[in-house]
Amino acid sequence: MKVVLQNVTKKFPSRNKKEKKDVIAVNDFTFEIPDGKLIGLLGPSGCGKSTALNLISGLQKPTSGRIFFGDDDITAVPPEKRGVGLVFQNYALYPHLTVKQNITFPLENLKGKEKMTKADREKRAYEIAKLVQIDGLMERKPSELSGGQQQRVAIARALVKMPRVLLLDEPLSNLDARLRLQTREEIKRIQHETKITTVFVTHDQDEAMSISDLIVVMKEGIIQQIGKPQEVYSDPVNLFVAKFLGTPPIGVYNGRIEDGMLYIGDDAVGKTNLTENTELTVGIRPEGYILDSEGGLVCNLSGVEVMGRDISIVSTHPAAPDQVIRSIISSEKIVDTSKPTVRFKLKPGKVLLFDKTSGNRIRFEFI
Repeated sequence: MKVVLQNVTKKFPSRNKKEKKDVIAVNDFTFEIPDGKLIGLLGPSGCGKSTALNLISGLQKPTSGRIFFGDDDITAVPPEKRGVGLVFQNYALYPHLTVKQNITFPLENLKGKEKMTKADREKRAYEIAKLVQIDGLMERKPSELSGGQQQRVAIARALVKMPRVLLLDEPLSNLDARLRLQTREEIKRIQHETKITTVFVTHDQDEAMSISDLIVVMKEGIIQQIGKPQEVYSDPVNLFVAKFLGTPPIGVYNGRIEDGMLYIGDDAVGKTNLTENTELTVGIRPEGYILDSEGGLVCNLSGVEVMGRDISIVSTHPAAPDQVIRSIISSEKIVDTSKPTVRFKLKPGKVLLFDKTSGNRIRFEFI
């Protein structure tokens, strides 16, 4: 099911009695979610991603704009008639019901042509439980399940009605690190098998990038960038997107162009095709550093972290006064920790330039 949001805006009245200016949670949101794809809505807390999800589900109504499921305008359609499945952060399972009863519960109130017999309900429940790999737990109560198992029950309950759209609101935030990894892999598998259009809300960029076909990066209710995860990571449109994506985070420096040369602080790191002398912000991805005794970027060595196949060189730089820089290099390289500094050459494709004021990307090439 294709989902289209057309110039959708959601405003909430201000709770500040002195300043009655509305709070804009989603601002002129326009986006088409392709049929059968998994979309990640990504951004920091308060960016409007959960509000966007609630607008799609019908739990909230837009202040302006329209929402379509396929060719149907469902802007004014109540939630129960939209054909959506919802999975929340807190699972919201009924503690007094078994897993089977939790899953079949949404089917019990179906009426008319959709009404199902008890046998049909249980058959459907076991089919969905097998899909999410909990068919051996059907007689247990939620309190007898692990966090990951409870999450699968919540997903099964959302899928059992065969929704047109599946909406997941930070479904992994209550799980530990290992379970988060396992469950996000399961969500991706389930989505591929069911082909249900899915919207996944998270503030965790690793989650969004690992399972999404497309990601939508939001800030203060406004879409910043839409694209495939790797494309957005490699080619961010502005400094906000570049800083939000990536672990370890991108190194950010004060820089300038002087007679075509790119300087980071006092370090000349490469000749560019830019001709105008200007100050700017330089971003270097962690994998963009090449350990080289003759490199132009000189950093103050703080330490070395061994990460198995890679090494993380921890350093500082005067042009990045508020940030510790982590440079990822191969573990085959040897770092001379007896020296106070470490020198790097830079990989051209991993160096990004941004306007000092607006934060917008500046396109350039090393020459």
